[in-house]
Amino acid sequence: MITYVERQAGELAAAGRWPELLGLFRRLRDTSPRTAGPIGHLLAYKAPPEHAARLFDRDGGPHAAAGEHDHDAGPLWEVLATRHSWRRLAPLLEPAPVRRLVAHTRALLGEEVAGRAEADPEGVPFALEPWEQAGWEEGVRVRDYLPAGGARRALFALPDTREDLVRLDLPVAGRPVAGFARARLSHTLAPWLTAVCVQGTAPEAAARLAPGRRVLAGHLPFAAAYPALVQAASGTPRLGTAHGRLAVWHLLAAMAGTARPVAAEVNALVARLRCLAWSEPRDELWYLHLALEDPATGLAWAVSGTAEA
Repeated sequence: MITYVERQAGELAAAGRWPELLGLFRRLRDTSPRTAGPIGHLLAYKAPPEHAARLFDRDGGPHAAAGEHDHDAGPLWEVLATRHSWRRLAPLLEPAPVRRLVAHTRALLGEEVAGRAEADPEGVPFALEPWEQAGWEEGVRVRDYLPAGGARRALFALPDTREDLVRLDLPVAGRPVAGFARARLSHTLAPWLTAVCVQGTAPEAAARLAPGRRVLAGHLPFAAAYPALVQAASGTPRLGTAHGRLAVWHLLAAMAGTARPVAAEVNALVARLRCLAWSEPRDELWYLHLALEDPATGLAWAVSGTAEA
């Protein structure tokens, strides 16, 4: 059932009355966030950039501006970033967190942002590394937003097929390593994932989480696993793909033993990682079973879980 507010918003958008639609969003944001979300989506998707970017301006009052967590089908800043280039948006966006996320989203979408945006405060490069680009195409990295609301998103399962997997007898599980490495895994990725860190190899880490000693498994390059990790770290409407990419970079930095992302250290880690994915009988739509081994440190990490459809 279409409400009066939804009809009013649709009429304002159809007439190109963007300042009035922005005013409606601002009035509703503090009192009725669920109603404001679809209106924000409408502005971010359809309005010219000079009007859409004002969603995040603070000139309407302390509670009127959208922030990085305002969302409908996805974050409003991500909707905006899918509609306009960084060249158009950079002069218009004021809040630093939103600018940063939009810039990273434009990089994910293939725009050359490095050198045209402020340096990332945490050291994550705007230019995608070759291993980031190898695993997925530009067109499926970010949600495909629809004009009237809603979005389509590719679901990345790992392993995505049972083809090329072989029967593998896992060894005795490795000795768990407590502390920061495991905690970072648990807090970075999706809540439906279980994480473990062990002293040992990728198969020994997998043995901690796999349902039995004999599994269908296969080795793969980290580039093939990267998209599923990013999606697992950005799987809710309040998070965008840029959140997922930043989270994985921080995860890799922690695995490399650095306090913050350093491209040279992360690239060196990725180059030496040994990755093993395995399949489980309950796998359906969205699942992830992955072990990562760093032979330089003798540590291995595993993550495993199945999301609800």
